Amino acid sequence: MTAVLTCEVSGAPRPAISWKKGKQILASGSVQIPRFVLLESGGLQITPVFLQDAGNYTCCAVNSEGALNAFVMLTVWNRTSIVRPPEDSTVIKGTTATLHCEATHDPRISIRYLWKKDSVVINPSSSSRITVEKDGTLLISQTWSGDIGDYTCEVISSGGNDSRMARLEVIELPHSPQNLLATLNSSHSRSVMLSWVRPFDGNSPVLYYVVELSENNSPWKVHLSNLDPKMTSVTVSGLTPARTYQFRVCAVNQVGKGQYSTETSRLMLPEEPPSAPPKNIVASGRTNQSIMVQWQPPPESEHNGVLHGYILRYRLAGLPGEYQYKNITSAEINYCLVKDLIIWTQYEIQVASYNGAGLGAFSRPVTEYTLQGVPTAPPQNVQVEAVNSTTIQFLWNPPPQQFINGINQGYKLLAWPVDAPESVTVVTIAPDFHGVHSGCITNLKKYTTYYTSVLCFTTPGDGPRSTPQLLSTLEDKPGAVGHLSFTEILDTSLKVSWQEPVEKNGIITGYQISWEVYGRNESRLARTLSNTTLEYKITGLSSLTTYTIEVAAVTAKGSGWVTSSTISSGVPPELPGAPSNLVISNISPRSATLQFRPGYDGKTSISKWIVEGQVGVLGDEEEWVSLHEVENEPDAQMLEVPNLTPYTHYRFRMRQVNVVGPSPLSQPSRVIQTLQAPPDVSPGSVTVRTASETSLWLRWVPLPDTQYNGNPESVGYRIKFWRVDLQSPVLMKVINDRLEREYTVEDLEEWTEYELQIQAFNAIGAGPWSEVVRGRTRESVPSAAPENVTAEAVSSTQILLTWAAVPESEQNGLILGYKILFKAKDLDSEPKSQTVRGNHTQSVLLSGLRKFVLYEIQVLAFTRIGDGVPSSPAVIERTKDDAPGPPVRLVFPEVRLTSVRIVWQPPEEPNGIILGYQVAYRLASSSPNKFTTVEVGSTVRQFTATDLTPESAYIFRTSAKTRQGWGEPLEATVITTEKRERPAPPRQVMTPQSDVSSRSLLLKWVPGSDGSSPIRYFTVQVRELPNGDWQTYSSSISHEATSCIIESLNPFTSYKLRVKATNDIGDSDFSAETEAVTTLQDVPDEPPSSVLVTPHTTSSVLVQWQPPKVESLNGLLLGYRIYYRELDYDTGPGRESKNIQNPSALRAELTPQSSFKTVNSSSALTTYELTQLKKYKRYEVLMTAYNVIGESPTSTPVEVFVGEAAPALAPQNIQVNSLSASQLELTWDPPPADSQNGNIQGYKIYYWESDTQNDTEKVKVLFLPETTVRLKNLTSHTRYMVCISAFNAAGDGPRSSPSQGRTHQAAPSAPSFLAFSEITCTTLNVSWGEPTAANGVLQGYRVVYEPLAPVQGVSKVVTVDIKGNWQRWLKVRDLTKGMTYLFRVQARTIAYGPELQANITAGPAEGSPGSPQEILVTKSASGLTLRWTEGDSGEKPTTGYIIEARPSDEGLWDMFVKDIPRSATSYTVGLDKLRQGVTYEFRVVAVNEFGYGEPSVPSVAISAQTEAPFYEEWWFLLVMALSSLILILLVVFALVLHGQSKKYKNCNGGKTISNVEESVTLDNGGFTALELNSRHLNIKSTFSKKNGTRSPPRPSPGGLHYSDEDICNKYNGAVLTEGLGLNEKPLEVSESEVTDSDYEDELPKHSFVNHYMSDPTYYNSWKRQQKGVKHPASYRYEECTASETEPYFQTVITTQSSGGVYTPTGQPAPGSRTPVTGFSSFV
Repeated sequence: MTAVLTCEVSGAPRPAISWKKGKQILASGSVQIPRFVLLESGGLQITPVFLQDAGNYTCCAVNSEGALNAFVMLTVWNRTSIVRPPEDSTVIKGTTATLHCEATHDPRISIRYLWKKDSVVINPSSSSRITVEKDGTLLISQTWSGDIGDYTCEVISSGGNDSRMARLEVIELPHSPQNLLATLNSSHSRSVMLSWVRPFDGNSPVLYYVVELSENNSPWKVHLSNLDPKMTSVTVSGLTPARTYQFRVCAVNQVGKGQYSTETSRLMLPEEPPSAPPKNIVASGRTNQSIMVQWQPPPESEHNGVLHGYILRYRLAGLPGEYQYKNITSAEINYCLVKDLIIWTQYEIQVASYNGAGLGAFSRPVTEYTLQGVPTAPPQNVQVEAVNSTTIQFLWNPPPQQFINGINQGYKLLAWPVDAPESVTVVTIAPDFHGVHSGCITNLKKYTTYYTSVLCFTTPGDGPRSTPQLLSTLEDKPGAVGHLSFTEILDTSLKVSWQEPVEKNGIITGYQISWEVYGRNESRLARTLSNTTLEYKITGLSSLTTYTIEVAAVTAKGSGWVTSSTISSGVPPELPGAPSNLVISNISPRSATLQFRPGYDGKTSISKWIVEGQVGVLGDEEEWVSLHEVENEPDAQMLEVPNLTPYTHYRFRMRQVNVVGPSPLSQPSRVIQTLQAPPDVSPGSVTVRTASETSLWLRWVPLPDTQYNGNPESVGYRIKFWRVDLQSPVLMKVINDRLEREYTVEDLEEWTEYELQIQAFNAIGAGPWSEVVRGRTRESVPSAAPENVTAEAVSSTQILLTWAAVPESEQNGLILGYKILFKAKDLDSEPKSQTVRGNHTQSVLLSGLRKFVLYEIQVLAFTRIGDGVPSSPAVIERTKDDAPGPPVRLVFPEVRLTSVRIVWQPPEEPNGIILGYQVAYRLASSSPNKFTTVEVGSTVRQFTATDLTPESAYIFRTSAKTRQGWGEPLEATVITTEKRERPAPPRQVMTPQSDVSSRSLLLKWVPGSDGSSPIRYFTVQVRELPNGDWQTYSSSISHEATSCIIESLNPFTSYKLRVKATNDIGDSDFSAETEAVTTLQDVPDEPPSSVLVTPHTTSSVLVQWQPPKVESLNGLLLGYRIYYRELDYDTGPGRESKNIQNPSALRAELTPQSSFKTVNSSSALTTYELTQLKKYKRYEVLMTAYNVIGESPTSTPVEVFVGEAAPALAPQNIQVNSLSASQLELTWDPPPADSQNGNIQGYKIYYWESDTQNDTEKVKVLFLPETTVRLKNLTSHTRYMVCISAFNAAGDGPRSSPSQGRTHQAAPSAPSFLAFSEITCTTLNVSWGEPTAANGVLQGYRVVYEPLAPVQGVSKVVTVDIKGNWQRWLKVRDLTKGMTYLFRVQARTIAYGPELQANITAGPAEGSPGSPQEILVTKSASGLTLRWTEGDSGEKPTTGYIIEARPSDEGLWDMFVKDIPRSATSYTVGLDKLRQGVTYEFRVVAVNEFGYGEPSVPSVAISAQTEAPFYEEWWFLLVMALSSLILILLVVFALVLHGQSKKYKNCNGGKTISNVEESVTLDNGGFTALELNSRHLNIKSTFSKKNGTRSPPRPSPGGLHYSDEDICNKYNGAVLTEGLGLNEKPLEVSESEVTDSDYEDELPKHSFVNHYMSDPTYYNSWKRQQKGVKHPASYRYEECTASETEPYFQTVITTQSSGGVYTPTGQPAPGSRTPVTGFSSFV
């Protein structure tokens, strides 16, 4: 640029002007610098100006008058210019256009950008789409065609202005072609003509067109992908007939693929015959006159229409004959059984499909033979000839080939005796295809007439026999004559008799008899006799000479077998003697060698040896059976006994036979047992049944114990099984229970055929295998999922799913179809299901999906049984995005007169990623198209509109945007007013019954007042009655709605509903609740569960089930429906098993032929019997539940085999009898015949001890239908409960009700323990425990004790019998100090059990205290006081004392007081505790931890007598005696006078003596006390009672008898139930048998026996009494009245604890009975 600096100067003279900058002159009259020019006006021009030119300039004017200076500042700015001008550009519609306008300028100035479009200034504030950035860049978002034009950027500044212009073009996707028409091509049936109108190209030339088609509603696919853009029509070819098509076209330009045109209407191509034949044709011979043909349909693309069926044609293979045709009229049936064919003939078979247009192409022919048949003609030219006496030769020619009907497997030669047609001998001959056939039958009977015949056979069976021919075998030498015997035996002659031979082997022509002196052949004489002679008298014999006589029959072939015998002339033969000395050796499993000494031969030779034996069970009463016979070995001394059973006990005996008869039996041999051997036979009746999908049920008859051939414990069974269709390894199962008769083979493959065998084994080895049986596991659900599952989204609502088949090994049955499980991930809780029927379709288009949602998809296959496993992991695929739905919940929470704030929520169906929102609004009264539009970001949820007109209605629209564009807007009206309130609740809320269904209903309402603010939406809540909570069904129901369909309800359920409205202010109250409304019933959701089908009888089954869950009934359950049908693929007895090659084909064959039968059952039942079923058939049963609407889905099919059922009832009339202590015998009757359901194979006996069934139950199995059995090895005296069930081949019947029986009693076991306590020098307490096994009712115990060494030279054994079980202890008081004793205790029931014994040593114990010292007894008026001093304490301190006493009438020391404290040195006993008139000695024993110590020295004897009262003084007694004497004399005198008056009367009264008996009693309480009855006696005749004296005379010991019967029945008036028996031994009994023992019990007032026992004189006199002494009469003692009492005698008290162990206690209670010394039985 140029800068001009002015400097106007005036002056005279004219001034000279110069310019300078600083000191530099830039311009003057004489100076001229480039760029600086001095103007005429005096100014300075600078051209061009640079930045460095800025600064202060001085204008100097000089003339002669002077000089003037003027100053000026020059400022230089950079020029403003556009350095990055906008460029012409093309943008895609909807994107942002960027126009740059970057300018440079001096930083000291500001610039302004101005943009114009087509010379019109752009105002950025007028549109949110246009933005001018600071650097001048123009941004235009959401470009559209209106943005096309010339854009000018102007930069305005004080530093200069600049402008640039650029062109903006907006291009977009081409629009969809219009008026797309599709018409059939008349000249070509498989093409369609398409035409359309060229669309707008979107400002970018169309590059090409794309044509897509949809075939039969399948997903769209591209058919033509690159059509010339100039074309507007095209012919679409390569289509499939009889399919419907839709077409659409789209244009493609630079931007991309435009919208598709409107789809054409669906166009169907005409049908054509199928263009391909069926595939995979398989033919297999089913019978000898039928062939099963199976195929698969042609590829679906080749159907060319709807298949109506198939045509099968067949003819003889290789022959030009005409075809025979079969029309299969259902396309669902892909098999055909061609019948009535020729046996064993090859056929050529073809199959074609047809549709409505005609028949398609036939498949390539397949050939197959019918199965072989049996020959229909016999062999030809049959000739037979007898070769010898046992052989027949056959000659024949084969039947004509056309009559063999299969592959000739050979011939069977038949021969049978005329008189025994059932005894047919068969010989099989292999076929010989060269000339005449020949063969022989050998080992026939000699000289026997036979019928002969020949037949030809093939694999299926035998052909007809040739005409029988009669033929006899040739003659041969005869057999031995029978029953050689001798009669009329004289010195020189005898008569020989015989019988004809059994085996004549021809015509008997005579007999040959010969005789010779025994051992001298030269003396042999012979005679030939006629055939009618059966006896001969031999003469000329020497007397008393032994001869050998032989007789043989003769035929034309010669002399037969010789029968010989020896006999002495003149000596008649006799019966032989028995063999002896039987010795057994060489024992093997099946034989043994028997050596013996022959018995007397009976004066003739032995003709036969007979061996008998006892087998198995040996005993004198067991049966002997004949085991072996040997003939014609007269000198035998050793025989081998064959045909024995292995591992069996035998005992042998023998007899020998001569011509007279058999000998007596020998003595039995020793018992032997043959050795073990493997079993000889396999288990019988082996059958197999299907048990489940993975198991087979194998049954057999176990080996009887006679065939074990070994130790029964080692016998078991081995099962081997293998797959039929694969070379799979053979698997084994071992069963160790020899009684087992069934086994379930587990872990098999589903729907697979197996072959099985079973063998028995023992410890030695295994037996033979059984015949092979074949079984198939049940069809199951697939165990694997379909493979290669893929998913592809084809639109926003559709996903194409494809998969591959389940691996064949995992199909486990016939795949009936597939189920697709899909759900929106994170949105749906339960997957939805879509079923694809058939196993050929392996793709499906899932439609109706939610847009832009991630789906989890799984595929599973299903069979008749149910669903297999779904594919895993789930395939995840998202549907494509689409334009979004409208935003929801549009409200205006703030409304002012001139502004409104609008709030919304994202769309419920975003259908993609939300990119932003658009809010548009206008006055309701303005033009419908004149909206003010604002766009906001995707995260914005509100917008405030301002500058509105007060009190005016505005219409607002909000819409969302995704990648696919703007969605449907949501519109609402708002009034700019501040007078608003909440709305009123809706009114007239109702649910019309006509609009109620099972799972939905229609809710209607009338909106209430909107509160001057329009209602934005409604909210509906639902409550399930009776106790449900309110649940929000929807909170986004349109504000315009007055009704709503409520879905996803439960059938047959009552509900209440309510509604509320929402406006900008808030929610209204809820409306009034509707009346309760009940949805209609629907079919039940679930079938009955746990369906169980079991055979009930041989023609019925029992179906049992559990009802469906109540919530799944969906109404009132009316009942159940049972469907059942017969399955043909199982075989029963008598049916030939079918070899199934293709299980799928089998199922296909069964399904259409087997129709279900139906029965209905009441809803109250859970069991039903299906009757009148066919025997030996397998049935399939399934169930449904139904109500008035319909049926539930079916239950899983259950299969059952009919024909075998377990017995329906238990055995009857069970009797249990006790045989012994360990055996019970059971008898019963079989179940009623009509309930047996087959042959009873045996019984199971369940028995257990009645109180412990869980621990003791045992089972005994009888494999024979016997009705009696013995149970052995039982527990004695135990009650057993017994149940019996019968079983047959089908299983076990019910158990009978328990019957009971008790075994007999037996001897008990030993007592459980033996213990000792309170052991002193002379006494101890022994106690014992109850036997662990009582084995009966315990009657008592026996205690025997004896010293281990003699005491004073005497060994005394003491035996004490104790009755009852309550007392298990005994007090012993006659021990010897320091002596060791052996105690033995045994219990008794019906007999004594084993003993329990222990040793114990009498005291004092080692370490126990020494004896107390200085014993002193003093007597007072009230008692006795005993004093002592402490002795040696022993090894441990003294812990206390006891006092022992010895009464004068007892003589034995016993514990009197115990538990005296260790500190005491005296003890006082009240006189009232002692017995009057008895003197006592006392001694003290110290006690420490070791036990009782040495007793002290006995005290002096002291009497317990108290001071006598006056009436006992002598003088008083004398007076009373005299007075009594006088009174007696008076009485006597009176009697004498009275007697005189009756002297003539007979008064022979006799004299009687009262016999006195004493008995030993056993008290019921405390310790046992042995005593005689109370010494208090009633005075009878001559006895009077005196204190301290015994009035009765001592009875003779010979008159005493102590036994159980002598026990007194009463003691003090109380009945005694148990007692102790003492038997006094006879005098000859040895000392060792003497018993001696004490009992501690109630103290008797006096003991008669102890009185004498304490006196050695009496004791020894009894012991020395001799045998034979006459016993005098006994005396009878009786107790006095119960009112008599005596002072209580204090002593040691012992009681019985609960365990029966003797334990000491404290002082007795008043009135209790004191134990006294006992008494031992003695001699």
